[in-house]
Amino acid sequence: MSTGRRARDLGLACGSLPAGERNSICDVPGVRVGHRTLNHGDIRTGVTAVLPHEGNLYREKPVAAVHVLNGFGKSAGLVQVEELGTIETPLLLTNTLSVGTCCTTLVRHAIANNPDIGRETATVNPVVLECNDGFLNDIQALAVTEADAQAALDDASPDFAVGAVGAGCGMSTFGFKGGIGTSSRRLDLDGRPFHLGVLVLSNFGRSGDLRLPDGTRVSPDAVPEPAAAEKGSIIIITATDIPLSDRQLRRVIRRAGVGLARLGSFWGHGSGDIALGFSTANRVSHDEKADLATIGILNENRIDLLFEAMADATQEAVLDALVAAGPMTGRAGHHRPSLADALKHLSST
Repeated sequence: MSTGRRARDLGLACGSLPAGERNSICDVPGVRVGHRTLNHGDIRTGVTAVLPHEGNLYREKPVAAVHVLNGFGKSAGLVQVEELGTIETPLLLTNTLSVGTCCTTLVRHAIANNPDIGRETATVNPVVLECNDGFLNDIQALAVTEADAQAALDDASPDFAVGAVGAGCGMSTFGFKGGIGTSSRRLDLDGRPFHLGVLVLSNFGRSGDLRLPDGTRVSPDAVPEPAAAEKGSIIIITATDIPLSDRQLRRVIRRAGVGLARLGSFWGHGSGDIALGFSTANRVSHDEKADLATIGILNENRIDLLFEAMADATQEAVLDALVAAGPMTGRAGHHRPSLADALKHLSST
């Protein structure tokens, strides 16, 4: 589960930009995160929900963008996000074989709040992203139910646990126990504070490839096996209250790859690495009557600041997941050790 520790508790801060008060994606006002964790028998899985704002997402759609670093994945809803540049449901994260269940939950959730869906107005595009937790979890059990997905939505709060919780319960990272991590950066623009926050579902990286911010290489194995195939994946969710167009968002979230590379990843053939970002400052009204709508955008000459924040927050969010997740034994006796325990051993030698 969660150890209660954060990356910064072990001195693993990344970059020089200041973090937000929570050092969390929920430093962006209105953003909430909830979990449903399933941890019993051979089941190590769950659902994590990200709600961009407290209003009706179908009626007030945040501007959004998606970027696929490597597309070995089974996520749902990304085609419409790419085409229209908005999202209209909460985001659900789960395991690979539970995407359909979570999609149905989001459709029911949207219809409950918008009875005209599919009748007087358009249908709805549920967005669900996934990683394969089959090493620790009996993924064939299809343990996640619609009730579990709804419970994650109901649990949404500005304060949430990180580590082996929700969708992160059964995930692995660089041979260690992985899971949910988060980080944020505070940015001052025109004399006002804004935030860019990242949440990751971290399940990627070869054992022995992990590099800490100071360059130290850490392995869970006595003899690392760098020749092993990279078959993991990572989902990076980015929120900001800076007004951006979907094109600008896409430019920003691409820089998630910089943070992953600093950690030692190269996005292997079998890896599903997907970034999705949204701006709470720009919303598209489903019921807009005007022919022309106005949105704010960032002066592109200032965008390097967001690129830096994106790279640093992604790197730290992964370390956050690793530090917060304790050791776990799951299906068939498969085991993942804790990074925090490995660092403790390193410091004592």
